[in-house]
Amino acid sequence: MYKLLILFCLFTAFDASAQTNNLLATENQTTGSAINISVSAPDNRNGDDFFSEADITEKKGDLFNALTLFGKAAFEYNSTHQFSNYGSALLRMSNVHMMLNNFAEAEQVVLNVALKNYSRTHNIHGEMNSYRQLAKIYLASDKLTQALWFSTQQGILARQLKSDNSYMESMLGIATVKIRKKQYTLANKDLNKAELYAKTTNNTRFRSQLTYARNQIASHSNSKKLLF
Repeated sequence: MYKLLILFCLFTAFDASAQTNNLLATENQTTGSAINISVSAPDNRNGDDFFSEADITEKKGDLFNALTLFGKAAFEYNSTHQFSNYGSALLRMSNVHMMLNNFAEAEQVVLNVALKNYSRTHNIHGEMNSYRQLAKIYLASDKLTQALWFSTQQGILARQLKSDNSYMESMLGIATVKIRKKQYTLANKDLNKAELYAKTTNNTRFRSQLTYARNQIASHSNSKKLLF
């Protein structure tokens, strides 16, 4: 069983860069691996307070402060053994790192902390969301082989959990990777499969994303015709 040891570090209050780069080291005592999570010194608010404030701060576009607040929420949740919420805060931290183009940090938060937390607590839904987040990170950083693999793993767990939305996301993720690879015929097949699944499950949530993917393929086809 993995045990996480969390050490606080103090940061300069107005230095957003320091908040991102200085350390809250979460160590795996078995392997000695570490992940850096940025937080400031604790105060009297609880994990839910920090998480709610972080969510609002992120939506305002203040990503450095959102990162700090999600880190505080993660610390509080872990301290009070709210491990599902702990994982959610970690995934939101990862997503903010990704938005800041800190792809290595975004990846490591999920691989070294969130996935271990979900594995330790046997939270399959959390593992599925971690695979989804990793697929997004690898797609954004143009690591297409990894993005394809994690989108596929997300889909496997989505079927196991009977999560229609997550399964649709995984199929769209797979198709998007193939479009990036210019494998348009294969991408079309994946989109056909996704559209059939959406129709079967009466799911209209992903209609715009399906249309966008189709338009990307059509745009390539039209461009190719103009060359001849």
